[in-house]
Amino acid sequence: MSDKRKVAFDVLAKLGSVERDQIKEEMDLVADLGIDSPKALQLLVELEDTLDIEISDEDAAKMTTVGDVLGYLDALDGAG
Repeated sequence: MSDKRKVAFDVLAKLGSVERDQIKEEMDLVADLGIDSPKALQLLVELEDTLDIEISDEDAAKMTTVGDVLGYLDALDGAG
């Protein structure tokens, strides 16, 4: 598992108030993890700050599942 994925799981677990090992890629950020708009903003800020990346509003809007977040981060690894 990449460092980016580890960070994402840690942040998602914290914001979703669930154990890290309970998070699955198919989980919906809102319905399954309760990540509402303020928490979604916090998710983006924490990912950007911790990973030293920038996520555009357009890309952020496409992230509706855990898999979407992980796929975005994996794509960054591939682009680097």
